[in-house]
Amino acid sequence: MSVSSTAPEQGNGRPVRLLRAALSRPGVIVSSLFLLLVAVATIWPHVLTAADPIAADPLQAQLPPSINHWFGTDHLGRDVFSRVVHGARYSILIGVSAVAIAAVVGSLLGLVSGLARGLVDEAISRFLDVVSSFPDLLLALVLISFTGPGTVNLIFALGVASVPRFARVVRAQTFVIAKSGYVEQAKTFGLTPRVLVIRHVLPHAIAQVPILATIGLGTTIIQAAGLSFLGMGPQPPAPEWGAMLAEARNYLRVAWWIGVWPGLAITLTVIAISVLGKRWQLAFEGRRQS
Repeated sequence: MSVSSTAPEQGNGRPVRLLRAALSRPGVIVSSLFLLLVAVATIWPHVLTAADPIAADPLQAQLPPSINHWFGTDHLGRDVFSRVVHGARYSILIGVSAVAIAAVVGSLLGLVSGLARGLVDEAISRFLDVVSSFPDLLLALVLISFTGPGTVNLIFALGVASVPRFARVVRAQTFVIAKSGYVEQAKTFGLTPRVLVIRHVLPHAIAQVPILATIGLGTTIIQAAGLSFLGMGPQPPAPEWGAMLAEARNYLRVAWWIGVWPGLAITLTVIAISVLGKRWQLAFEGRRQS
């Protein structure tokens, strides 16, 4: 009887533990579900809405939220819900692309700087100091003023502005790892420098890069929305969240819903990304300390 009574408990132990873990971290669960919804809106927006985000109907202008138009319509009669859903593709892809550029370029610069030392390290460090001397948003604004507005230029500007934060972390980690005992031991085995870097230095040097990228993604989305608000990003009638806020600023007193929903989408997305990024960082630091 004792065996039969403990068997169901052992069989149900894992689901119970997973349920308890989920209930102990409701913020992580809610953030994950919301980001899943944002991912669907980014990849398959037509799953959530069939309305055309750029189709204007002056006869339907500035209608409040209703069953037919969940988020209402804007000053041109366009469905705000459809524009918010399709706008996720612009805002998220701009943020992800800019962070990807910064992570790849920054990691390469940090790795080369940490391994080369000498004049190469000095040159890269001075370049990073110059870039870091400007606030990210200001540097991106200066770069866009030279290259012109547009989605590609916005991604490039935000990516360049974020390079130092990745390069400095990878450079510092490369210094530490290059002097570690297991790397010195690997050298005695006759491994070539290329194999040594790929197998032993690179994986450890970039271990924190995904965490930095996740945490920095929220900041980059806010910066992208701010620059789009100033007209530096995707141009109308593209339904980008920052551009939607810029169009809505003149109608907030008579049609609040035009600006509230894209602003809420930006806010919730950044909060959800920050929650998961911080949680990932805490888990990583816990493993490192243990």
